[in-house]
Amino acid sequence: MSDAASTYVIVGAGQAGGELAAELRKLGYAGRIVLLGEEPHIPYRRPPLSKAYLAGEIAETGLYVIQEAQLAKIGVEFVGNARVAAIDRAAKTVRLADGRAFAYDKLALTTGGRARMLTLPGAERPNVLALRTIADVQKLKPYCQPGKRIVIIGGGFIGLETAAVARKLGLQVTVLEGLPRVLARVTVPEVSAFFERVHREAGVDLRTGVQIEGFEGEPEVTQVVLAGGEKIPADVVVVGIGLTPNTELAEAAGLAVDNGIVVDEHAQTSDPDIVAAGDCTNHPSEFLGRRVRLESVQNAMEQARSAARTMAGKPDPYRAVPWFWSDQYDLKLQMVGLSSGFDRFVVRGDLGGRAFAAFYLKDGRLIAADAVSRPQDFMFAKKLVAMAASVDPAQLADESVPLKNLVPA
Repeated sequence: MSDAASTYVIVGAGQAGGELAAELRKLGYAGRIVLLGEEPHIPYRRPPLSKAYLAGEIAETGLYVIQEAQLAKIGVEFVGNARVAAIDRAAKTVRLADGRAFAYDKLALTTGGRARMLTLPGAERPNVLALRTIADVQKLKPYCQPGKRIVIIGGGFIGLETAAVARKLGLQVTVLEGLPRVLARVTVPEVSAFFERVHREAGVDLRTGVQIEGFEGEPEVTQVVLAGGEKIPADVVVVGIGLTPNTELAEAAGLAVDNGIVVDEHAQTSDPDIVAAGDCTNHPSEFLGRRVRLESVQNAMEQARSAARTMAGKPDPYRAVPWFWSDQYDLKLQMVGLSSGFDRFVVRGDLGGRAFAAFYLKDGRLIAADAVSRPQDFMFAKKLVAMAASVDPAQLADESVPLKNLVPA
């Protein structure tokens, strides 16, 4: 079969799916590309949902990974409101819930994940919301008026970003975190304490180590009930407690799944005609020396490009160093690497101010870094972490020594 006569189907029209489709064309693939999305929207970026889009600073079209006209120009058939019910690997077809079916020569799974929700009494009320999709933000926006009371459950990136925007919009904000500190899964106590201070100074009622028993109010929640009986008034509740990878479709099709769809360094699944990329995958990381499932835009885009190369018969291993970012108030947090297992922590700058860099070393080598409103430091930290460079901790901490001087030639 010639390239032009083949059909490649992509299940999942998020950022990874959009990137994969565009990359296939860049690589010269001339066949049919069908992009199936469960939402009605063409591929869009999720990070701005809890930031610029919620704040009203950009329109929906500003979220799009690729504009509709460009999608049509490169010959990608987008099918929205398309929930895939099953994959028939033997017949090489995907079947939608509405009965339609699409045959494929190669298949890509970029199914992403869905927001975890609470199962507590009252959690099903209409004003208990996630913040994962355009539709979620559209449900939240009517409540975003000065004086309204928002209770945010979860002190991770989504929760804190939403809190920052809500304060900017004049809402009364309460953040409830079950762990002893915010951002506990991604950073050290010193950095957590910095962000807790920033939010409290901005007027957020931020509470850690709290347990929630349920919600009261009918038909909408009016109070969040804590263990011990305290009740916090709420006009709206946002739940930001993590993501569940969408692996059910792959698992039902008999693909290997283990905390994500299992892929190799080329984004190849256990089926030679199926690749997968993004939040839904568990991939080997040369950088970490182990398998990992990452939830980040960088991972989604770069792994999608690797998956496209595999589909196009031009495999190139995915070996990216993970990095993340978060915007809160006037601050930009940028993180590279994963700090778990570090044995030395070094700060450059003042944790009591509003800009600093934090470095994590293991056996004398730099494995991760956090930079708050220090983009230049972050740029050089990325290079050092990617090289697993041996760095003198004293020089890392000394602001008179430019970080660029520490990057080996």
